[in-house]
Amino acid sequence: MNPLAWFRAVSAQLVDLQSRIHKIQEALGRVEGRQLGTLSGGSVFAHQYRVFSQWGEDGIIQGLIRSIEVPRKVFIEFGVQNYTESNTRFLLVNNNWAGLLIDGDAAHISYIKSDPIYWQHNLKVENCFVTTDNINDIFQRNGIYGEIGLLSVDIDGNDYWVWKSITVVDPAIVVVEYNARFGKERAVTVPYDPAFTRGAAHYSNIYYGASLKAFCLLAEDKGYALVGTNQAGNNAFFVRRDLLNDKVREVSAEEAYTQNQFRESRAESGELAFLSLEEEQRLLESLPLVDVATSAHVPGAQ
Repeated sequence: MNPLAWFRAVSAQLVDLQSRIHKIQEALGRVEGRQLGTLSGGSVFAHQYRVFSQWGEDGIIQGLIRSIEVPRKVFIEFGVQNYTESNTRFLLVNNNWAGLLIDGDAAHISYIKSDPIYWQHNLKVENCFVTTDNINDIFQRNGIYGEIGLLSVDIDGNDYWVWKSITVVDPAIVVVEYNARFGKERAVTVPYDPAFTRGAAHYSNIYYGASLKAFCLLAEDKGYALVGTNQAGNNAFFVRRDLLNDKVREVSAEEAYTQNQFRESRAESGELAFLSLEEEQRLLESLPLVDVATSAHVPGAQ
């Protein structure tokens, strides 16, 4: 067998193996979901389980959509990479939702288009680097506006500013990644930079996004309530206030805040630095931030 034929054969086997793994993941997720049912007492922690999500968001989302009225079963997720690990893939395959995926890397979008889910489901994809100026246009040119079921924001950078700028969709649920290193009391975010990328912004790889408190203040302005965070301490879940009920209730940032335990800080050489939380926070204090409660820039010193 020539090298090209061998490569194609191995690639086909890998695709088949990944498809089989996905089917097992889907089946296990359905079993887990049937056992947990709707949320109980407003707690999202107890409903965590992972099918395709990174930290257990699949279970939390399943609990939420069973506990509130979702008017339109459509999702939007951006910052999806190749979509093998995501917050919405289980919604797509388990609940038969439709969706729009956005990612700035053309190779990731090409991978998604080669995945069987692209033709098996009502899925749209867009290769675009998201900014505050283009986000609403991206939604509209894909025919998505008005009420939708869920919006997932995870771009490791301008997350606060991009959610703030979104006006054309009205999600029932919003999932955002917060940076727990900023603590539970400060309402801060990185300054807006349309070209922001996490790796280029600072070698440490921990200078990105916004605090949980910052997202809570923004959510209040947009008509949403925080209902919980995941146990890993990096994703927050908001529900539109008109959809809250005795099963899904508002919690404060202080109540819901969870300090993350994963250590992903980098040294200038690019290797993992394994900094302590205190060391990470001291490093972040030296970098520019915006206090969203006052719109004041916290200067820092790079």
